[in-house]
Formats: sequence, structure tokens, C-alpha cells
Amino acid sequence: MVKGANVGLTALSENVGSVVVGLGWSSATGEGDADVSVLLLDGDGKVRSDDDFCFYNNPVAGGGSVQLLGKTPTADGSEDRISFDLDAVPQEVDKVVVAASRYGGSRFGELHDLRLTLADGAGDGLVRFAVEEADEVSAVIFGELYRRSGEWKFRAVGQGYASGLAGLATDYGVDIDDDAAEEEPEPGQEPAEAEAPPQPAAPVARVPAQATGARADEAPTAPATALAPAPDPVAPPKPARRPRTAKKKVTLPRTTRKSLADNESWRSARLFPVSALKSDRERETRATSVVLAVMAQVPEFGRRLTAGFGAPAGRMETYTEVTLPHGESPRRPDGVVRVERAGKLWTALVETKTNGNALKPDQVQAYMDIAARRGYEAVITLSNDVALEGSPLVDVRIDGRRKHKVALWHLSWAEVVHQAQMLIRHEGVGNAVHAWLLQELLHYLQHENSGCHGFQNMGAAWVPVRRGIDDETLCQGDARALEVIENWERLVRQVCLRLGGELGQKVLPVQRTRRGSDPGVRRAELADHLCEQGRLNAEIRIEGTPGVLAITADLRTGKLRTSIEIPSAEPGYPLSRVKRLIRRLSEAPADLHIETLVDGEGTGPRGTLERLRPEPADIVPKDGAQITGFRLSLFKGMGNGRGSAETGFIRSVDEAVDRFHAQVVAQVEAPARRSRSEEPAG
Repeated sequence: MVKGANVGLTALSENVGSVVVGLGWSSATGEGDADVSVLLLDGDGKVRSDDDFCFYNNPVAGGGSVQLLGKTPTADGSEDRISFDLDAVPQEVDKVVVAASRYGGSRFGELHDLRLTLADGAGDGLVRFAVEEADEVSAVIFGELYRRSGEWKFRAVGQGYASGLAGLATDYGVDIDDDAAEEEPEPGQEPAEAEAPPQPAAPVARVPAQATGARADEAPTAPATALAPAPDPVAPPKPARRPRTAKKKVTLPRTTRKSLADNESWRSARLFPVSALKSDRERETRATSVVLAVMAQVPEFGRRLTAGFGAPAGRMETYTEVTLPHGESPRRPDGVVRVERAGKLWTALVETKTNGNALKPDQVQAYMDIAARRGYEAVITLSNDVALEGSPLVDVRIDGRRKHKVALWHLSWAEVVHQAQMLIRHEGVGNAVHAWLLQELLHYLQHENSGCHGFQNMGAAWVPVRRGIDDETLCQGDARALEVIENWERLVRQVCLRLGGELGQKVLPVQRTRRGSDPGVRRAELADHLCEQGRLNAEIRIEGTPGVLAITADLRTGKLRTSIEIPSAEPGYPLSRVKRLIRRLSEAPADLHIETLVDGEGTGPRGTLERLRPEPADIVPKDGAQITGFRLSLFKGMGNGRGSAETGFIRSVDEAVDRFHAQVVAQVEAPARRSRSEEPAG
């Protein structure tokens, strides 16, 4: 689509009761990012209340009809996705505005390939819109969904705001408050325990008054608000803070209580016991029942898992071991999810695998056929494996003669754990019993006997490829190298899910690829590089961290390297800058390698932290070269096995990333990192 164009959704697909909008961009460094926001507007073009302002700290609005799904890796990098249950949007809402904003003085001109995509409930892409000319703005309206004669339409807007999110929100009626927001507990600090859980407060956007201002350009959908001219580009305004919100919703207190047990051998009673599980079938049955039961009883969790699959925001019921006719042999899918909204049903069949067992194509195909015949909307597979774009876990046939289309979706157990962690540990739920249920679910899924541990095997090609690299017999084009590359990508995605759930931050793999590049071609190039160099490389970006965390697995030396490059923009003499860095790393491991980065193509001096603590001048360039930053690295032995056992490769990667983040990254980011509610006003 082009800027200003509009289209009726029903003209594009019959399955537009629920749609998913994706906002994407890329950056040369892999560090650029923006926050997505949605505004629900009435007939006057204003929000009815601040609850209609949906953003990172208020991810659900409109009675659950709008939900931010977070970021997901794509072939072009990553994409923020938003679920819209259009049938459930309140009747008072005439228009839904989809926008994104940057903060800390950043502008959209630093990002590339700004784009919006819109997909129907089955996941089929309907709309793509590329946003141009957004160089000097810090907020952009990508598009809007609006009602016309009982039908939902989409308009490509591409409108920029020089005044950022504050100016955009003000124009649409969100309250702007100068007062300091109520402080939230720091990470790791627990809220005081209360007798009864308080009701969650409505999020309120709070930004300084100077953050409001003019839009960068005019659009046909602009509210009738008098706006001042844009600031003089010669004297740019001070960067605005990001919106503040009320305290998080209540979650269970995590303060340590004195145990009433007689001795340490007594075990706490669990809602979902795992001690009796002896076979894969028992694990599959128990895991399916546990997850589906919690989905039905904790609306926030159930909606979080199904919103991206085109499910409406309604009453959810879940079932296990349902018998369905299929020729001469009835089939029994592991589970069924059914959501009702305004008398309409959305139904998905669920097929689960645990303990690393692979999905069976014939089973999935049978469920797809059953769903199509019965008018069901989706089949959801759930296993330890991680799906990759362009590399489906199961190939199924789609009968084009059938009018009704069934969508095939996949969830990894690691993603289920991630979503539960984000709710219980970081975002919160509004009911103490729901919080307890999620806590019990996490305990079950993370238990060693549950079989729900995510991606745990580098595949049959792992050992032959390592041997081929060691004896230099692995040739480019070998299909086994491609298999290793795909499994390495799965592992990195799982590392991001796990770390993001623990930190409560966005953690994503960095893809330095051109827009529209084919994932298969990219992986083939990486496989050739593995054959030639003998190394697996990956980068992950952690929100709030200066630089990207790089992971290199050298299959020739058997070592893992984790590293990060941090800029050195502080004023002062070179030696003073080095000393400041050494002081910030006072608790870092003695074997940390520090390399000075300098202007030009040359490399600076390097040394271990143990040697540099008494002699920091050793990494000051002797030729007077300008210091641009520092590279910090840790090395670790690499596991030999293909799995996650004590000596396995997967466990060694997890341990290397955890150690590097806790002992290095957390130290260098602490002075510079601010929470979203603490961005400086100038």
C-alpha cells in the first residue's frame, strides 16, 4: 500500500474477525529499537480514558480486544506484533491508531525499512506498507483501523511526530502529568505483603510538560488541535522521558518465610506433582492437562498464548483426550481449546510432545483434515522444538478445494515458560490465586521430570559435523552443516526466551540481513561459513544494554567466547577512561579479556582484567590513537555432547551466556541503564 491509501478488510479475507498487525524495522548495528503503542479513539477522535492507551506497561486494552504480543524474530530481524479482536472492540471505539516511538533523543532516521504488515486470523498476510520520510521524528503513526458502515477498514498513514510519544498522546486526549510518578520497586526488590491483593490501578501516562509539541507533518486524520510549529532543527528540544505508569499489578510476595517443616526432607505439597511420571505418554498427558487448565483459569495467560493465533478475546474452555471421528479410526488429539465471543466459537486442536519427541506428520495431517471438516480454526502443536521461519517442523497438505482454511501454529515449551515468567515475575496478574497457579505451573514445567525443557538436542548431524571440521573433511554444501545451522538458530532463540523471561526485558537475536532476504539462502551461506571457518556465530540484543552480546562457538578449538563492545564516549584523558572502566568491573572475573577499540582499521592493546587492575595503562594506545570503545570477552570450554547433559553443548552455551551477563554485562550497564520511568528530561 502507499501512504494515504485505504482498504476494506472483508475485501481481502473472510477471516478478519481477528487480525495481527506487525511493525518492523532494522538497524545496521542491531541495537536500534522502538516502543509500540495503540490508541483506541471514540467518535471525537479522543481516547475515552487513559485505559485506551495501550503501550509497553499497559499491554492489554479494550477489554482484551487489543493486546501487545511483544517481539518475535523474523527473516528481516524482528517484528513487534499486536493482536486485534475486531469483533470485540467496544462499540464506542470508532478508530484504532497504531504507532511506535523512540526515546532518549533517538530518531526514526537511525532505523531502516520501517514497515507495517497485517495478517488475518489464519496468519495469511493481507497488507504491507513501507513508511518513508520519517528521518527527524521520534514517533510515527504507521496506520489505523476504523469503522465504516459496519465494516472495518485499514488506512496507511505514515505520519511523523517531532514531539515524540508525548505529543502524539496529547493530541489524542491522553492525560499529561508533570508530577513524579510513584516509584516502582527496583528489579529484585519485593513489594510489601498485603492481607488482600489490591486492585490494579489504571495506567496513567506521565511525561514532562516540555515533551509536548508539534507534529512533523499533517495527515488527513489529524485531530482538530491547534499545534505549535516544529522546533528549530538548529536547537533540538531536550529528549523526553518515556511515559510513566502506576505500580505493577499484584503478584504473590516472594519474601522468604520461615518454614514450618520439622526438617529439610519434608517437601511442600504441589498442585501439579511430577514424581509419578514414568513414561513419555504420561508426561504428554500431564503436561497438556496442566497447561490447558491454567490457560482456562488465568485469562491473562490463556489470552497471551492464543492471541497471536487469531483467537478472539472471550470465555475460554479447554479439554483433553477428546475423541473425534476420522474414517474408520477415530482420532484423539491431546487437547482442544475453545473460545466463545458473542455466540461465535473459535476452536483449536492441540497436539503435544514432551521429552524431545518429534511431532509426527501423519498425526498433524489427520488433525488438520478433521479441523477442516468440522469448521475448526486452528491446529496448535506444542513440543520442545523451536520453529524457524521458512523451515516448518511438519509439512502438511492444504486442500485448496476446501473453502474453510485451517491455520497450523507451533509453540515451544520454552515459549510457554517465557510467557508465564513475564506475567508472574515482571508484569503481574490482578488476582493472587491466578498468580499462585502460574507459580505452580512454572514449578512443574521447569522440573527435571516434566519433559518440558525446550530445545535440548543439536541433532544427529552434530557429531559428524564436529568431526568433519576437526579433520578438515567437511565440504561446503554438506546438508549436515545446514542442519547444525538451523539447530544453532533454534538454540539462540531459546536462550533469548529464557534470558528475557528471567530479566523481564526484550531479548532478541540480531539478524544482519537485507529486507526480504530468503531465510533458506541466509542459512545456506552460514552453513558454508561453518564449513570454512569452523565457527558458529550469533548476536543477541538485550534491552537497555549498550551494545550487543556476541556468542562464538569455535568447533576447532572447543571454546565458547561471549563478548560485548561498549562505546567510550566519556570525556577525559585515555588513562582516566580506562580506569573508570576497570572500577566498574570491580566484581568481574579475573580472566575477563579487555581489548581497546581505536579509530581506523588498527586494533588496540589488550589484556586480562587480573593483569590490568594494577597496570591499567597497559591498554592505553601507545601511538595516541583515539579510543572509541572496549571489547569485553570471556572464554569457556565447550561441551562435547549434542544435548543438554552435564557435558553437553547446549548446557555449556546456557552457562556461558548466564555467567557473562551476570558478571560482566550487568556491571557495565548499571551506571548507564535507566528504567523506562527514569529517562532524563534533559
